[in-house]
Amino acid sequence: MTSRARWLLPALIAVAWLALGGFGGPYAGKLSEVSVNDNTAFLPSSAEATEVATLLKAFETSRQVPAIVIAERDSGLTDADRQYLGGAELPGEASPLIPSQQDDKAAQRIVLLDGAEPAPGVEELREAFASPPEGLTVLVTGPAAQIADLKEAFGGIDGILLLVAAAVVAVILVLVYRSPLLPVIVLLSGVFALGVASLAVYLLADAGAVDLNGQSQGILFILVFGAATDYALLLVSRFREELRDTEDKYAAMRTAWKATIEPIAASAGTVVLGVLCLLFSDLNSNKGLGPVAATGIAAAFLASVTFLPAVLVLFGRAAFWPRRPAHGSPHPETSGLWGKVAGLVGAKPRATWVITVLVLLAGVAFVPQLKASGTAQSDIFLTEVDSVAGQEVLSRHFPGGSGSPTVVLARESSADAVLAATSGVDGVSNAQVAGAAQGLVRINATLADPADSEAATATVQRLRDAVHAVDGAEAKVGGPTATQLDTQNTSARDRLVIIPIVLLVVFLVLVLLLRSLVAPLLLMATVVLSFGATMGVSALLFNHVFGFPGADPVVPLFGFVFLVALGIDYNIFLMTRVREETARLGTREGMLKGLTITGGVITSAGVVLAATFSALAVLPILFLAQLAFIVAFGVLLDTLIVRSLLVPALGVDIGRKIWWPSKLAKPGRAGEPERELESSAS
Repeated sequence: MTSRARWLLPALIAVAWLALGGFGGPYAGKLSEVSVNDNTAFLPSSAEATEVATLLKAFETSRQVPAIVIAERDSGLTDADRQYLGGAELPGEASPLIPSQQDDKAAQRIVLLDGAEPAPGVEELREAFASPPEGLTVLVTGPAAQIADLKEAFGGIDGILLLVAAAVVAVILVLVYRSPLLPVIVLLSGVFALGVASLAVYLLADAGAVDLNGQSQGILFILVFGAATDYALLLVSRFREELRDTEDKYAAMRTAWKATIEPIAASAGTVVLGVLCLLFSDLNSNKGLGPVAATGIAAAFLASVTFLPAVLVLFGRAAFWPRRPAHGSPHPETSGLWGKVAGLVGAKPRATWVITVLVLLAGVAFVPQLKASGTAQSDIFLTEVDSVAGQEVLSRHFPGGSGSPTVVLARESSADAVLAATSGVDGVSNAQVAGAAQGLVRINATLADPADSEAATATVQRLRDAVHAVDGAEAKVGGPTATQLDTQNTSARDRLVIIPIVLLVVFLVLVLLLRSLVAPLLLMATVVLSFGATMGVSALLFNHVFGFPGADPVVPLFGFVFLVALGIDYNIFLMTRVREETARLGTREGMLKGLTITGGVITSAGVVLAATFSALAVLPILFLAQLAFIVAFGVLLDTLIVRSLLVPALGVDIGRKIWWPSKLAKPGRAGEPERELESSAS
């Protein structure tokens, strides 16, 4: 093949990706247009709150959601205050001014807004009451205001989140490679992958094939950047290694590509299959994240094995300027820090893995302290927002559930009995019949506690027990608090179902990749141990350092899926290289050489992924901040402890039996004596 022809194919691939990325890039900013953040839409159709929401259509001509205007003056409301509150022009059907019966210091108005898009109405309300009389505090709260504040909190996803993630990756790449050009090439790979992924997800969400929300949108951006950079680091490292042994850059890239395609494909496939296990979830929000994340990983994989090698081979050694890898130059990977780590593992393998396991078990011991039974909706914000401040004012002067009633539907013939049962439940402030339609009666129950609080969800559970016991009423309980309760219960169920499925899927991938049963079992055990230690440390910090009020039940599930799927990546990167070296050198030397050669690149990849996930913390949402810490800490733990010390030490101590039942487990392999290797484990 002529030099011109060799140059033409990578150039065409690069141009094709430039076109794809340019076309798909704008869709990253359009994803918010097809994003839904309504908790009711995420519940399965079998959930009681969903059934009530469906039946309520017989009572309502249009779907509306309440916003509550709450006003407070410490010295007591004045006539001017009442005139101001009652005279404003409001963007929806509004109640008259409702004074507090506890004191004369507060009053509220309930305004019904468009349930499909309440944010504009909330903004109008806040503008209408932006200039109250001096000394009067006026805030807009209620379900509509929470939705609006949540939308605003996610508003930085396609702006600041991307900028922070890209900046973090760029800084780390400059530090790793000391090159101004290489980070640009790697970042372009991630940007083009994100463009393609955004286009695909937009089309799927717009067609109703997947449910997209702000959380899955943020995770998509981070996953694409993190995964694309991880895969790039593996390919770049092997390409640089081959350039020292091969004068021709095209031959060097062919060797590097063939050597890395299997671990990169296995890594991407593991993550894709892991996140697709979320399809077994009963929550539509979790189901939606599965294909969204899988699409992002697939795009990162394609960019990393097509665009990136094409551009790297076009630049050749110049990509690494000013530290170009000259042909015949020594391999720096074989000396330095990772050579010393390999020496430590080789000298004291058993002591190394025993001490490492004990340290990880110390972290696991704190897992029972993790509070993951759910939090109030108002607690999901990490910054002060009007909906939360307004709820606090409302709860001081009115029953906490004012304006956000829990809805009980029952047969009209049982109305009196169901009303009596509802009124008698501890935690229900008052209950009244609010209409009848199609043989059903609607009862609105105002809860004593804020509608989004854990106390309110406990009240709803008692309420369900009470009305379900009314014979022949066929009563069902719905509304905002019931939706929150059903979401928490469904999340807990998902955790019990999905975690074993993820473990099985990842184990099968490792068996196919390593042609072994023992090695995959050990790798899975180490990753699960690492996850347990991560959750234990997270519990300590969440409770005693960050002061978080708790966690949603989905946080441990998402943490597990991402840590097992992503954490196993580094073991895949290590063990595929170890398997390659073992075929030539034997298990002990193959393990130590694999650790030495891959130590730097895998550590860099782990730091990049941890840093990109940490970028999620720039969004002021409790769930994302907790997930950012769990994944970032867990990835670093996997990279620096599990993959660097625990797995290699176990491999050296166990010897060739780790490859059972493959041929590598048999005596007489290259570099291996006929007898079982004796490890210096003392």
